[in-house]
Amino acid sequence: MPNSRPSGSRGKFFALFSAFVLGIAALLGFQQFLTATDGTGLCATCHVMQEEAWTHKQSVHAKQACNECHTPSFIVYKLPFKAWVGAYDLAVNTLGEVPDTIHADDVTKDIIQANCIRCHYATIQEVNMTSKQYCTDCHRTIPHMNKLPIDRRKAADA
Repeated sequence: MPNSRPSGSRGKFFALFSAFVLGIAALLGFQQFLTATDGTGLCATCHVMQEEAWTHKQSVHAKQACNECHTPSFIVYKLPFKAWVGAYDLAVNTLGEVPDTIHADDVTKDIIQANCIRCHYATIQEVNMTSKQYCTDCHRTIPHMNKLPIDRRKAADA
């Protein structure tokens, strides 16, 4: 009995199936890339961030990835922000002069504030949030704890 399907339908099916499988693989790879670039594994590769990574590891937020606090939570804003800040940090760390103390700029402070509120919304309902501009104004050592004294830091051992 002859095949009732047109001769090109197998090729079209294989092409569509292959495109589907490649699309799923690309999405999974992209998700792995996003996850790999979110935490201290990448952030601490720059020597200027090693102290921040150490203090974060000692804190109550140690299970959170760096970018859970330091990037926008909504993916539409997160991706361009990560790309811009990552490119900027790479350029400054390789070509520029990195300051001894790194301070968050106002945009980053606003992002951190939004993420504090997003995660801790239920617990801050009874808190007077008007006394300071940012949660970290009062809770400075919560996400990163206190830094080591300068003579005990990794750079001091070199």
